[in-house]
Parts: sequence; C-alpha cells; structure tokens
Amino acid sequence: MDLNQHKKQFDKVVEHFKGEAGSIRTGRATSSLVDEITVEHYGGKYQIKELASISVPEPKTILIQPWDKSAAESIVKAIKNSNLGLNPISDGQGVRLVMPALTEERRKEFIKLLGQKAEDAHIAVRRIRGEIWDDVQEREKSHAISENEKFKAKDGLQKLVDEYNKKIEEIQKKKEEELMI
Repeated sequence: MDLNQHKKQFDKVVEHFKGEAGSIRTGRATSSLVDEITVEHYGGKYQIKELASISVPEPKTILIQPWDKSAAESIVKAIKNSNLGLNPISDGQGVRLVMPALTEERRKEFIKLLGQKAEDAHIAVRRIRGEIWDDVQEREKSHAISENEKFKAKDGLQKLVDEYNKKIEEIQKKKEEELMI
C-alpha cells in the first residue's frame, strides 16, 4: 500500500501549524504576523494581504500600504481587534505598526498559546492516521490486501506520523527560541 498519496494531508497540517506559529508575535516584526488578519471592508471579509502590500522597513516596524486608501481605517480596526497587543498608527495613506518589547509574562502566554496550537496539529496528525488506518483495515477485511501488507502499512504509517510530528516539534522549538530572545 502506497502511503505517499497521504503525505499531502500531513503536509497541510504542518503548513497550517507553520502559519499559526508565524502569527504569534515575537519581539521582531514579520509580515506573517498580520497578513492573514481578517478585515471587514466594503461589506466583505478579506485578509490584509489581499488589500495591501506589507513590508518590514525596520526590525521592529511593519508598514501596511493599502491599495485602496479607504481600507486603512478598516485595517486599523481589524488589527486592534486581533488580540495581538499591537497599536496601529494610520496616517491616512498607510498603517504603521511598531513592535513593543515583550514582557516576560507575555512571552509565557505566547509559549502557552504555541503549545496549544502544536497540540492541535498533533491531534490533526493522529486523526489523519486514524482515518488511514481504518482504510487499511477495511482493505484487509475485503481481502484487497493481505495481513502482512496491513502490518507493513502500519509500520510505514507510524514512520510517517513520527516524521510529521517531528516537523511540528521543530517548528515549535524554533518559535519558542524566537520568543525567548
């Protein structure tokens, strides 16, 4: 049984976690911190990256330049409501975010949040593993694969799960190191 066809499902989980981890604020400015914040504008919901160009001109500054200048106030409102603890400044042309230094308490909160998001990713990996394992067992019951192939698939599946759990842990560890700087 070829498990490679299931790698896309695991890859999606890891990519989603990577995005979630990227949205957790460190003391350093990155565009990934704000690019997926949802903005209500003209009766629709958009991500900031769909409404503006985002740049990092200085290590602690994010500059958001909306293509439609009227979106600036909607972007400011969305950032304030995002729970990131940022104070956006709008000059009518764009939005500037200056990253405040993280307090020790805030760092610990972010590490705890990161741990929760990592656990969610591990749960998603286990759920996918369960779905694949159920499929393998069904195939064995219908005699599409032998018992020997079932156990080979089980071993291969566990190796795949271990590999993706390790990727999640590496992303988590790297982000924790960034938070402690």
